[in-house]
Amino acid sequence: MRFILKVIGFCGLPGSGKSTALEIVKDLGTIINMGDVVRNEAIKKNIKLTDENLGQLAINLRRKGGDEIIAKKCVDLIQSSPSEIVFVDGIRSPYELDVFRKHWKFPLILIETDEEVRYQRIIERARDDDSKSILDIKSREEREIGFGLLGLIRKADYVIKNNSTVKDLKKKIRKLIKDLIKNYDFL
Repeated sequence: MRFILKVIGFCGLPGSGKSTALEIVKDLGTIINMGDVVRNEAIKKNIKLTDENLGQLAINLRRKGGDEIIAKKCVDLIQSSPSEIVFVDGIRSPYELDVFRKHWKFPLILIETDEEVRYQRIIERARDDDSKSILDIKSREEREIGFGLLGLIRKADYVIKNNSTVKDLKKKIRKLIKDLIKNYDFL
């Protein structure tokens, strides 16, 4: 008999600390990153992995396949996971949330961080596909808001404030996740 799959979602504005939060709990389950779905599509199509290119590809995927297309592609990845616990990173819209909630109870955690802190983190982390200037960061943020991110944020079940240290985030996120795994009704 297959175990009950416990699927937990993470959302937040760019630079809020979603990836850091997931790094903190990766030992507890499998991480499915929705951005990886877009990056994998870019690689298949031989598109250079820049923020602008990935953003445009995400827009095109949604235009052709609907607002929930990336979430639908993630469902197969989640269902084939060998783990009982799956974390979904990078949910951008209520449409995507609805896809996941058709399959699972799916509690949604918002990582919330002040704007100045987020912008500084994005500039400091300097990932290849990150925006390089405040103007670019704001443009990316507007694109993600255009996907429905603010509507999604309002639907979050739990909020973790992340304006402090990684140590503080680790304490908050591990406590919440362990409590969800132990006490949340995933049936």
